Amino acid sequence: MPDLIRSATLTHYAEVARAGGLDPARMLRRVRLPLDCLRSQDLRVPVAGLRRLLEISAAASGVETFGLRMAENAALPLLGPVALVVREQPTIGAALEALARFIQIHNEGMSLALSRADDLVTIDVVFRGRAQRQTTELAVGGLHRLLRILAGADWRPLEIHLIHSRPRQLREHRQFFGCDITFDSDFDGIVCAARDMDRPIPAANPELGRYVQSRVEAVYARQASWDAKVGELVHLLLAGGDCRIERVAAHLSCDRRTVHRHLADCGTSFSKILDSQRAELATRLVEDRAKPLAAIAEQLGFSAQSALARWFRHRFGCSITEWRLGKRPQGLPVRKARRSSGRARLKTPAVSPA
Repeated sequence: MPDLIRSATLTHYAEVARAGGLDPARMLRRVRLPLDCLRSQDLRVPVAGLRRLLEISAAASGVETFGLRMAENAALPLLGPVALVVREQPTIGAALEALARFIQIHNEGMSLALSRADDLVTIDVVFRGRAQRQTTELAVGGLHRLLRILAGADWRPLEIHLIHSRPRQLREHRQFFGCDITFDSDFDGIVCAARDMDRPIPAANPELGRYVQSRVEAVYARQASWDAKVGELVHLLLAGGDCRIERVAAHLSCDRRTVHRHLADCGTSFSKILDSQRAELATRLVEDRAKPLAAIAEQLGFSAQSALARWFRHRFGCSITEWRLGKRPQGLPVRKARRSSGRARLKTPAVSPA
């Protein structure tokens, strides 16, 4: 199964691409990444596709620092659930340890290794597979930005190390990092003073951090399985009104038969996962009486309102009208119907380096 990364990494891709004279949508199509990447932060896309996107974007725009420019906009919330753990740690050192432990929830193709020697701490950014200049600079630059957010604007690393060769111009690198940069190094990463690890994070709530960490650990335990990943994608794509197995397969960088095969190995199927996620979303949507049933049917992937009605009765043992009136089979929850003139929305985490 390919390594996946949250599409939050591409949050600022469109603006950097346009500044370089590129059409963001066209570039995504070239590497077969879905356009939804630019609209949603919680899609899972292949790491290899994102890496290729950065490299061809730099080449097509002539911007040698394309990845670094994306890192300029890096922010803690882009890490999603990982950010909730990191920002509640009492010190910078504890925050880095938490980030190293959970980073693969955000990016399965990258890990962090922390080492201490005397009065220096080295944060080694390790990539699975081939990572080139733009990916490396986005990751190391994003980590640098994150540390400055947590430690304060006065924080500076001692050294930046990059495996790739020196660029033609160093101005942007020096301005961004504000310290010595070693190219053609034997590792990618950041060297800082050991005393920086004891810097407190002023707004941290360690008790809340422990609670959030236990929740994130539960998510991480499930994430490796195909059925969990497909379920997450179906949940997100249904909310956008277009959930087909072909789109799920595209996000996972494979074909539909591969998805079917791996789900069978997990003891389930795409249709079962779709039905389960569709049922959860349907019960929320139908309670908004202002939302036309035809629109609900379209969002849930039914060919017509009548098809939605038949499926709903078979799935829940009552009609949509009966459901809205609270006349449901025994054992099904009765919730107060909501009236709203706006769209019904799925609640997804509000927060989210490559």
